[in-house]
Order: sequence, then C-alpha cells, then structure tokens
Amino acid sequence: MNTIAAGPFSRTARIYFLEIRSEFLRMLRAPGAVIPLILFPLMFYAFFGVMLAHGKDGALQSLYALGGLGSFGVITPGLFGFGAGFALDRGLGWLQVKRASPMPPAAYLLAKLGMSSLFSLIITLSLFAMAAGLAHVRMEGMQWTLLAVTLVIGNIPFCAMGLAVGAWAKPQSAPAVVNLIYLPMSFMSGLWMPLQFLPAFMQKIALFLPAYHLGRLAYSTIGVQPDPALPHVLALMGFTVAFLLVAARGYRLNPPSNG
Repeated sequence: MNTIAAGPFSRTARIYFLEIRSEFLRMLRAPGAVIPLILFPLMFYAFFGVMLAHGKDGALQSLYALGGLGSFGVITPGLFGFGAGFALDRGLGWLQVKRASPMPPAAYLLAKLGMSSLFSLIITLSLFAMAAGLAHVRMEGMQWTLLAVTLVIGNIPFCAMGLAVGAWAKPQSAPAVVNLIYLPMSFMSGLWMPLQFLPAFMQKIALFLPAYHLGRLAYSTIGVQPDPALPHVLALMGFTVAFLLVAARGYRLNPPSNG
C-alpha cells in the first residue's frame, strides 16, 4: 500500500519541482530584469549606508540603512515577480495553458513564491556582505539570522500585493502600476530615511503601509528603534489576506486571455 500511495505523491512532487525549475530558468533567461532587482538595493545601500555614513553616528546610520534597505530590497521581487509576471502570463493566455494541464493549481503560485523568496535571500545576503565588508557593521550571529529570516518571510505580503496588481492590471500597464506603488510606498514608510524626518502627514500615512510594518520589524530585530513585534506581524498578516482577496476578485472579473 505504501508503494501504491507513493506513486501519485512522487508524480505530484515532480510536477511542483519542474514548475519551480521552469520559473528559475525563466528568470535566468531574462538578466535584464533580474540584475536590477539585485543591484538596485545594493546601490542605495552603497550611497546611504556606506558613502554617507561618517562621523560618530556613521555606524548607527549604516545599521539603520541595513534594516530599511533590506526591507526595501525584498519588496522588489514580490511586487515585480508577481505584479508584472502574473499580469503578463494572464494576458498572453499562459494561465489558461497551465489550467488545462494536469499541473496542480497551486504549483504555479508556489513556484513564483519560491523564486521570489530565493531572490529575497540573495538580496539580503548581498546586503549583509556589503554591510559587514564595506560599512563594518557588527552584530551578533543571532541578529544576522533573525534579520535574514524576517526579511525573507517579510517578502510574502508583497507577493500578495503583486498578485493583486497582476490580477487587475493589463500586461502593458502592470510594470508602471508597480512602480507607482513601489517607490512612494518605500519612501513614505521610512525605509530610505528615518520616518521622523518626513512630513507629519507622511508619518500618519505610513501606519497604513505594509512596508512600514516590515521596516519596523527589521529595525527591532537589529536593535534600532525597538518596537513590539506582534502588532506589526498581525498587520502584515492582515495585509496579506486583504491582498489575496483583492487578487481573487480581480482574477474572477478579469479571466485569462485566450492569447
């Protein structure tokens, strides 16, 4: 009986593996889209966390930039991978092909989630290397680990946000919509500079932005601006559920194209 049961399970597992592999190869074949995902947050950190971090507060500035720009970096693959990628697949009819195949429906989304998490990890470790090597940031091993886990898992709400954008936006407009959300949200959430330096109305808006809550978790993890974690975790979970509901509604109202 165990052998019989293992057959369908192994076939299903192979389908998931092949879908993840396909998504990985797809990303490798588009270096023009992949390389900026990694370089953009590194360039920002080189500016804010290395070149501008001087004087007696330089170490603190480099550490603060690591938490904020780490959060900024992991937002990118979730929003763009799901937002632009899902909209393009929906517009080209690729989702219809997937739906007509024997592939489990969840495999497509899990493959994209896995790829987004992988790139979030690559971005995080690249920032860690720059912070330790160029900015001379020093933390306990557990702090590095907790920050990495926080950032990689914190990518999930932005995958849901990207999915919502991709379910509603047209393939041609999805990248522009993502950019209209991505940069202003990151700035107003205090990921580029301390929130108290921003206008009062932006500080109030930040409370309703998921990037703000991820940033607060990152800062707390490394001992900068300590804050109770639970409210921010609950907020991010709430955003994730809300974005998934919006995505489901958009997918029903905007079914995949016939290509």
